[in-house]
Amino acid sequence: MNYTTRLVTTEDYDALYDLWTSVEMSRRAMNPVDDTREGIDRYLKRNPNTCFAACKQDRIIGVILSGHDGRRGLIHHLCIHPDFQHLKIASHLLSLAEAALKQEGIQKIFCLVFKDNEKANAFWQKQGYSCRTNLNYRNKSLNEQIPSGE
Repeated sequence: MNYTTRLVTTEDYDALYDLWTSVEMSRRAMNPVDDTREGIDRYLKRNPNTCFAACKQDRIIGVILSGHDGRRGLIHHLCIHPDFQHLKIASHLLSLAEAALKQEGIQKIFCLVFKDNEKANAFWQKQGYSCRTNLNYRNKSLNEQIPSGE
């Protein structure tokens, strides 16, 4: 399949939002503050070289948002439009993000995946991401619009 890849920009927001809302698990992971145009703009300003889009002609069919804090990398969103899944686009975007993070000096990457998202968990396992069972993931919302989670 022919597609191109490029860095994500803030101007991509509408296409990203449409993509994320086309996939149930991506919709589930979104929140009303961080995934707004302003939130994504803030994220891209902090991580201008580690977020990539896969495009078929001018349409974004896949995206990965990855960044780091100077120590550890984090994959925040990896989403492929349902019509283009199972074509190894996710693996290609992940390899671009991993290379970009490594170029920025990052040696370890993590991601968060819903336990009941069997398809995604299988993908991450196949990509060499181990499942940590010795940690508890904890969070606290500092904004009442963002739920703390289950």
